[in-house]
Amino acid sequence: MRKKKTIQLSRMWQYFVDATAQIIQEEGVPNVTIRKIADLAGYNSATIYNYFSELSHLVFFASLKFLKPYTEAVVSVYQNKDLPPQEKYLHVWELFCQHSFQNPQIFHAIFIADLGSQPEELLKYYYSVYPADIIAIPAEFQPMLGQQNITKRGLASLELLVNEGYLRKENVDGINELTLLIWQGMFTTFLNNRSSYTPEEATLQTVRYIREIVLNANQLNFGGKENSSALSTIPTQ
Repeated sequence: MRKKKTIQLSRMWQYFVDATAQIIQEEGVPNVTIRKIADLAGYNSATIYNYFSELSHLVFFASLKFLKPYTEAVVSVYQNKDLPPQEKYLHVWELFCQHSFQNPQIFHAIFIADLGSQPEELLKYYYSVYPADIIAIPAEFQPMLGQQNITKRGLASLELLVNEGYLRKENVDGINELTLLIWQGMFTTFLNNRSSYTPEEATLQTVRYIREIVLNANQLNFGGKENSSALSTIPTQ
């Protein structure tokens, strides 16, 4: 009986998320409404609230279905043994910028929008319903790609540079916050049509600033202490 109920719950969940994804693909995130989702799924609006407390949750989960190309590209970069750690980090940032500026509504829904609550548990449930959306992510990259909190993703990425001796531990939080603020500033300006940048131009500018920060990371002092000698010399480009 319990198994049957779980199957029914998953099926209903899938109906509504798939309907939301279809609306996003055809009309865009701003045009998603509970009524449209209900009509497309073949249920009334009240039924949706038995499974999702907020429209933002439905948009969040449906948007995840469009994230797979980005995730696959990131895994490919990290699996490239010819790239040094810093360049991998910068390539991943470039991919994030490319995909976010090309699909701003999707990335806003996943990484910035107010969800009213933390989605971690629901995220686990999403991947149990949509196992095909999961690609083979190496264990060492799961902390970065297995969650949608960009602060935690950034910290996990920078920890790889610390482990390789390219970045001092005390600078991790500062570098992470600074790079995220640069992206968020450009992204918000781009999303709200407050700049004339194309997606390509916005990516180029954002990555240029982030590159300067990362390549000169050990010359910065976010640890509240006098700068000590760098763990390694970082070449400028």
